[in-house]
Amino acid sequence: MSTATQTTESPELAPVRTESLAELLVAKERPPRPNALQTSLTFGWRAMLKIKHVPEQLFDVTAFPIMMVLMYTYLFGGALAGSPSEYIQYLLPGILVMSVSMITMYTGLAVNIDIEKGVFDRFRSLPIWRPSTMVGYLLGDAVRYLLASIVMLTVGLIMGFRPDGGFPGVAAGVVLLIIFCFAFSWVWTMVGLLMRTEKGVMSVSMMVLFPLTFLSDIFVKPETMPGWLQAFVNNNPITHVASAVRDLMAGSWPTEEIAWTLGWSAVFVAVLGPVTMRLYNRK
Repeated sequence: MSTATQTTESPELAPVRTESLAELLVAKERPPRPNALQTSLTFGWRAMLKIKHVPEQLFDVTAFPIMMVLMYTYLFGGALAGSPSEYIQYLLPGILVMSVSMITMYTGLAVNIDIEKGVFDRFRSLPIWRPSTMVGYLLGDAVRYLLASIVMLTVGLIMGFRPDGGFPGVAAGVVLLIIFCFAFSWVWTMVGLLMRTEKGVMSVSMMVLFPLTFLSDIFVKPETMPGWLQAFVNNNPITHVASAVRDLMAGSWPTEEIAWTLGWSAVFVAVLGPVTMRLYNRK
């Protein structure tokens, strides 16, 4: 008896449930597709959450800059400028540029690690603006660049650094540096896509960054160098951004150096951005 009842009731109930589900799905409006800015900010927030869960990643933007400022100021200050307090006025903007420029390579490391873990395969299947994954990495790193700048400037002020440009000059210098490093990071996203391991990314990055940062005007003025070396130093993009940041913090407006810095930034984005995305789509 119960079996017969179940048999007769089932055909009547099934259409009702199916119809109700269909009405529910039709009545529910699908959310709008996210735009490029929204997806980029989402991936940028993802990069920040990774730092939250692995706070050791902040070592390179806290302890490393402090160590650089202390070491170079007290090691070379007396020999090059007569005293550490005099040398830090010239050195700190340059060390700021050096430290932030060197941590840009971690963008390539993060990209390479996600590729090895297979995360990018999932990203490519999402109906989103393709470059947003890369832009998100760079936006997250821009926050790290700002944090490194604040740490270094705080330590510098404690050690006696006194920028004649005041807060506006310091802020302008930091903004210019972040713009340059955001563009410069496209170099390492490309390297992260090309290299098979994160060790390879690290090796290539250091091989490029060390000559660029040390063969510049970060530590000494180019006028003290041999002529053949001056030719490289004066055309080094790190020299242009270091000189621009130094002059802005000193209270002047170095139009030529700012133009060079923004020009190099535009070249990095215009040339390496499309190359990186082509590699990303073919990875």
